[in-house]
Amino acid sequence: MIRIAHLSDIHFGGENVAAVAAAAELISQGGFDLTIVSGDLTQFGAVGEFEAAASWLKTLPGPLLVCPGNHDAPYLAWWERFFAPFGRFERLIGPAQTQTHVADGFVVRGLNSARGVQPRANWSKGQVSRRQTRQAGDWLCSAPDAKLKILVCHHPLTEMIGGPMTGRVWGGTAAARALAECRVDLVLTGHIHAPFAWPYPFGDGKTYAVGAGTLSVRERGVPASFNIIEADAQEIRVVAQAWERSHYTPFRTWSLDRRR
Repeated sequence: MIRIAHLSDIHFGGENVAAVAAAAELISQGGFDLTIVSGDLTQFGAVGEFEAAASWLKTLPGPLLVCPGNHDAPYLAWWERFFAPFGRFERLIGPAQTQTHVADGFVVRGLNSARGVQPRANWSKGQVSRRQTRQAGDWLCSAPDAKLKILVCHHPLTEMIGGPMTGRVWGGTAAARALAECRVDLVLTGHIHAPFAWPYPFGDGKTYAVGAGTLSVRERGVPASFNIIEADAQEIRVVAQAWERSHYTPFRTWSLDRRR
């Protein structure tokens, strides 16, 4: 059995303090094979926010895989936002562009779908370049099919139906199609502050988009939450754990057939 904790959108500087502390305690007790954070560790990309995020991450048992989100580019330091948008992330958290984890039963690759600036008005939206798609696909395709194959980025590659906000990822649909053709099992994301799981309409229909909620006070109609993912040879089970002011409780559950 593979067990993964999937968190996103903690937004240090605007975090739900009790929910964040309780998540760390639960993860420390849970016997997870990997903890994944799919971006937006900070609210404004401020140094103090990154320092708080780094201190919190150190309380979690390893291994960890953390990728950046759009909020992790400095909001006020315009020079950095234009010329080194993820410099603070790399200095205080870890690699921003690519992250990898290889274990006996699964492999994970993270990529950066956020940008400091873009040729459109809303810089919070996502982008996945052809090069990123090709490199991620080649790396994941090279892993044995028996292994659970996971890609992590901040923005959902395709839109959540009825979601509280959009990702509008340039190159997202092409990336989702390529990953499905590579027989990737899961694409883990955040950004919209609501948990979800559904299959991409590509390939054999067994590549699944899975989103985690937020651990911030910026809720969008859904309680603060994070996902627990468990996988065996037949099934992938995703349970969104919702914060109920004093404890976490299962909020939504998805059972996803795993390709044979």
